[in-house]
Amino acid sequence: MSFKVQPASPSRPNRCQLFGPGSRPAIFEKMAASAADVINLDLEDSVSPADKPEARANIIRAINEIDWGTKTLSVRINGLDTPFWYRDVVELLEQAGDRLDQIMIPKVGNAGDIYAVDALVSAVEMAKGRKKPIDFEVIIETAAGLAHVEEIAAASPRMVAMSLGAADYAASMGMQTTGIGGTQENYYMLAPNGKKHWNDPWHAPIVAIVAACRTHGLLPVDGPFGDFSDDEGFVAQARRSATLGMVGKWAIHPKQVALANEVFTPSEAQITEAREILAAMKQAEADGQGAAVYKGRLVDLASIRQAEVIVKQAELIV
Repeated sequence: MSFKVQPASPSRPNRCQLFGPGSRPAIFEKMAASAADVINLDLEDSVSPADKPEARANIIRAINEIDWGTKTLSVRINGLDTPFWYRDVVELLEQAGDRLDQIMIPKVGNAGDIYAVDALVSAVEMAKGRKKPIDFEVIIETAAGLAHVEEIAAASPRMVAMSLGAADYAASMGMQTTGIGGTQENYYMLAPNGKKHWNDPWHAPIVAIVAACRTHGLLPVDGPFGDFSDDEGFVAQARRSATLGMVGKWAIHPKQVALANEVFTPSEAQITEAREILAAMKQAEADGQGAAVYKGRLVDLASIRQAEVIVKQAELIV
């Protein structure tokens, strides 16, 4: 174990992040009533340039007027390569109340991008006397973002979460696909018998994001799955991401909320097993032993850390 201990991730449920365009205020109440842990009101890709000022006003009004309960409330601003993002930040922080928890920054390429937004956010917070500091979530969706993923994760104390944006990532990398997440037909291996075995083209960025997040105490989140008619494909992608250490997934359609919550909520069997492992190790320690046998397999200190992750996840979910 390194002398420098990895910081803990924020203690909040983050199984599903439900997205909705700022240009469609009619759906905001339904989003607030959903089972999503995080609400992302969007000013970026889902809003046309002509509609962005009105969408911004819609979101500010919704933050101030709608009861969002205990959900984490986030707004995805426009990219730093556009003329819209600074107005997003200034108007949100000047006009929206303290109910806003988080700003999502898209297409982040390096730590300097975070510095730029942080400086503007800090200035507005000081000028307006805001009591609650705004958190940041970023989206890794470019080759530069992946190349600089660790420096991005460490760029600011405001950083709390990081997501994978599969579509823009694929475009930036020059991948031959138009699919948003999931299995890609041409990404396969041939077995000796000639049968195709499909691999996960998102494995590398997911592992890189998880490693950077765990190193710096952030929440790693899987991004969108574009085909909302394919429930099995969504669940398969989510299960791969959960296995690799991600804590949740985006929902771009309301039907995906329940699917994400199911995958990222530990089952009763998993919780029971984790607690039994902790109990077995506690007894082993009382007996002066460094390991124990649980259901025919060896469990040790590493097993404790694995079990504690599952128990903590369960305790966060109300």
